[in-house]
Amino acid sequence: MPLADDDRRRITERLGREPTPTESVLFENLWSEHCAYRSSRPLLTEFESEGEQVVVGPGDDAAVVGLPTGDETTDLAITLGIESHNHPSFVDPYDGAATGVGGIVRDTLSMGAYPIALTDSLYFGDFDREHTRYLLDGVVEGIADYGNAIGVPTVGGSLAFHPGYEGNPLVNVACVGLLDTERLVTAEAQRPGNQLVLVGNATGRDGLGGASFASEDLAEDAETEDRPAVQVGDPYTEKLLIESNEQLIDEELIESARDLGAAGLGGASAELVAKGGLGADIDLGAVHQREPGMNPIEILLAESQERMCYEVAPENVERVRAIADRFDLGCSVIGEVVEGNYTCSFDGDAVVDAPAEFLADGAPAYDLPAESPVEPDRDLPSPDLETAFGELVGSPNTASREWVYRQYDHEVGLRTARGPGDDSAVLAIHDASGDGAGIGLALSAGAEPNWTAANPAAGARAVALENATNLAAKGATPLAAVDCLNGGNPENPGTYGGFSAIVDGLAGMCADLDVPVVGGNVSLYNDSAAGPIPPTPTLAMVGVREGYEAPPTALRGVGDLLLVGGLDGDDPALGGSEYLARFGGADRFPNLPDDPQEFVAALARVANEEATAAVHDVSHGGLAVTLAEMVTPEAGARIEIDDYENPAAALFGERPGRAVVETDDPEGVEEAFDGVAPVDVIGRSTDSGRLDVRMDDERLSMTATTIAERRSVLDAAME
Repeated sequence: MPLADDDRRRITERLGREPTPTESVLFENLWSEHCAYRSSRPLLTEFESEGEQVVVGPGDDAAVVGLPTGDETTDLAITLGIESHNHPSFVDPYDGAATGVGGIVRDTLSMGAYPIALTDSLYFGDFDREHTRYLLDGVVEGIADYGNAIGVPTVGGSLAFHPGYEGNPLVNVACVGLLDTERLVTAEAQRPGNQLVLVGNATGRDGLGGASFASEDLAEDAETEDRPAVQVGDPYTEKLLIESNEQLIDEELIESARDLGAAGLGGASAELVAKGGLGADIDLGAVHQREPGMNPIEILLAESQERMCYEVAPENVERVRAIADRFDLGCSVIGEVVEGNYTCSFDGDAVVDAPAEFLADGAPAYDLPAESPVEPDRDLPSPDLETAFGELVGSPNTASREWVYRQYDHEVGLRTARGPGDDSAVLAIHDASGDGAGIGLALSAGAEPNWTAANPAAGARAVALENATNLAAKGATPLAAVDCLNGGNPENPGTYGGFSAIVDGLAGMCADLDVPVVGGNVSLYNDSAAGPIPPTPTLAMVGVREGYEAPPTALRGVGDLLLVGGLDGDDPALGGSEYLARFGGADRFPNLPDDPQEFVAALARVANEEATAAVHDVSHGGLAVTLAEMVTPEAGARIEIDDYENPAAALFGERPGRAVVETDDPEGVEEAFDGVAPVDVIGRSTDSGRLDVRMDDERLSMTATTIAERRSVLDAAME
């Protein structure tokens, strides 16, 4: 993808000459959509990213957020980062997904943190297609093999199937790290004279042009023609890199750091010194290489994995070499930080000489036209409720994800108090003093393409509320979030209008929830011969709670069942539901709660009450599927709903901001939500091991065993 004419003119004017071939390719990658956010940058100012808990906000490899430990002697914090590896995962699902994990983990390392958890949000075309199952199998295997090998648990995420991803799946991976803020390192070069040291794998020719490849539509022959742009991962080297990074940080040997991801060494080193208002002198011939005869463009732009660029004081270089050697990692002193331009030489010839800030930040933003999406007219199907229930319980979009997450080691590290398969994961952040139970860190991640396809702005608001509700269902209060904004070709006004709408919706709801969005990633040009993807705003949100003991999703058979948030009697909309996706039709997207922050706070309080036996949010598939997910062979539910005019909306509508609570103190729940949201007593848990629903004269009934069999469609098709 050559430089655009306008970009070349701008570069030529700034340099006072034509760029060299190496400079042209470096600018092409650093000024690509993937690195420079040229189409999305004007929109991202909508996000509120500040808060007293925010230590480092957007702009670094990962964000840093303080944890409320209650211990004044310890400034404990987490890092949050999220990344997309969409195009590589279509071309090579195994390596594309695996190296996405590796990249987001190294973003965590570069802040001085130790990675403690991963989430993966995956989006594919129709599950019935053989190619979709091929991609799913390869992506999950890649995530599992890499994450398991490096010892970082994959504790949550999401999985969605939608025809819009037929030719362009999405793989969004988030990572959480843990650190004391005294160990914090940033990607801002500190002072001239410090050395630039490359530690990790040798540089090869894999991943060449990965940043520019991620900034263009996928062609029909992408699976063969673009394979050289896909990186190849080595998780065992990554594990060594994790441990060596810990020792380097422990010994205070690192002044600043950046992992080598998009645009390889050129991207990492130019961005590192530009952030510090400095330059660099780099000898590309000094880079340790895997393949003979590499030229300067290959050395500078290859995206070979498991590599870190460190700024090191001269007196500490030999100690860094010794630690790298101890962990059997390559180590090269490739240059130094200087005042002046960013320069690279090869065999004594200057191949790059440009201002670092111009390379890293000089790409102008685009001012693109946008067309607002139009909501469809109402057109509802009319299957009988029993047929609809059976179809939705067995839908790939509501089915059990156990086939996916049982391939992940989600307990390594001994912090996972609640793992995959629940509304959110909960990690135990142990009390180092031993005086208390510590705090629980809850994680939720995902998006719902049916929602944002139906109404991008309202659907994105619903995505944010859904993730916050997932945290609250485990008794956690939201703390911060990062986003991965996926869209199609922004040069299409309709596509860009949908993308703009998801930014507006996501930013608005996060502000309403008082959740700062502290970082993120943008992935555009997700188009293929099948067309653009639905606008997909993946959100990874974290929350905190006292202790680690969160209520389960599964019923215990001991109390009343309450629906908090209402049956939608005055708002029977089905827009964005799996019900419409399975049976056809259209409807407006449902209205969301007037005060979502108060709803989330009230649900978190209820989830922490001793009288609460189980909590599960109402989302995909609606109330009926939520109840089906809660019953077990030991605990069932008897539900009675009277005088309801729209049974389909009551059972299958997916308005977020609702949850089912099993409790032996219904009055306490009603009091907690007084003035916040309606509370309906809808039935009682039983020891029958079946779900029985009576709605006026209509009845649904199914055993927990039959429900489990129907929800195992992924296992049946993938094994």
